Amino acid sequence: MRYDYLIVGSGLYGAAAAYCLHRLGKRCLVIEKRPHLGGNLYCESIEGINVHKYGAHIFHTTSKKVWNFVNAIVEFNRFTNAPLANYKGNLYNLPFNMNTFCRIWDDVKTPKDVEKRIAEQQSVIKKQIGDREPQNLEEQALLLVGKDIYERLIKEYTEKQWGRKCTELPAFIIKRLPIRLTFDNNYFNDRYQGIPIGGYNQLIDGFLKDIPCEVNVDFFHSTYHDWRNIANKLIYTGPLDQYFDFVLGKLDWRTVSFHTRVEPMPNYQGNAVINYTSHDVPYTRIIEHKHFERFGTEVYDLPTTVVSEEYPMEYQEGMEPYYPINDEKNNRLAEQYRQLAIAEQDVIFGGRLAEYRYYDMAPIVEKVLNQFGYE
Repeated sequence: MRYDYLIVGSGLYGAAAAYCLHRLGKRCLVIEKRPHLGGNLYCESIEGINVHKYGAHIFHTTSKKVWNFVNAIVEFNRFTNAPLANYKGNLYNLPFNMNTFCRIWDDVKTPKDVEKRIAEQQSVIKKQIGDREPQNLEEQALLLVGKDIYERLIKEYTEKQWGRKCTELPAFIIKRLPIRLTFDNNYFNDRYQGIPIGGYNQLIDGFLKDIPCEVNVDFFHSTYHDWRNIANKLIYTGPLDQYFDFVLGKLDWRTVSFHTRVEPMPNYQGNAVINYTSHDVPYTRIIEHKHFERFGTEVYDLPTTVVSEEYPMEYQEGMEPYYPINDEKNNRLAEQYRQLAIAEQDVIFGGRLAEYRYYDMAPIVEKVLNQFGYE
């Protein structure tokens, strides 16, 4: 059989694209190098809990169209992201809000108090740098929130996340920091957010239920590499530089290692996500997966729980690439590869890896809906 599209990768972009194209009457084949579908959205069932195997994923959007689209595939629950930060044993609410500020500063009680305290600390860095633009992430963060918040909740966490000192990271990484002068712990401002009931596998399986899929297939080491023999067009969601056999050099990535374990208790930390912001702890956060889908007393319905420690690290061959490193060198190289991609006939490059851009999930879905004309 000849297909209209060969789709390389079954993550969110590839799966959603396959679904939309199938609905438009196109014949699609999806291939996936991992032994399961879903890319980084894949959930593994452990002790009756849907474990986000490749890290926490929380769907959030302001678009009613996007929200209705994914809920037509599987109903989403009411999970609200309200992470905490643990700095040397002290807990702070994220994003930065009145709960955070009252915890950091005992004498701060009102929004006006917060504005005054931050302004006092901002004035110090303004005197140091004068009229010039911030030259690194540290200067930018100090200009935005001042010394106390930066040192407790940003500096060491960011250095663990990126494996570089904040003075070596570009300022634009942290151009905006959400500061809320309300007692609202909801991390996102989006109108809609949640987790698919039954886990993300339900969403991916819903997208791909009528579409032929093959797992354990490496596009670059299979007969599918000569894709024009079996399909009219290619949708590629793998690493951008790999498609071109690294002809211009390799792009840099950060990756993540997860240490997942079962804890013999129903409730380990009382929250889905707690960030560890000091260098005293080697991981950046602990995820307790049960809290994504069980709320209130429901967490005690199961006698055990599953937690994952998250360790960022430099990408090496054979690892899964996670985060593009958007410094000047990599952005320049990525743009050169994008120009090569534009010249490729009948090839669509889509998603985080193939575009070398960081995406949340909802913008990926919205892009697919716009790109393939699905109504």
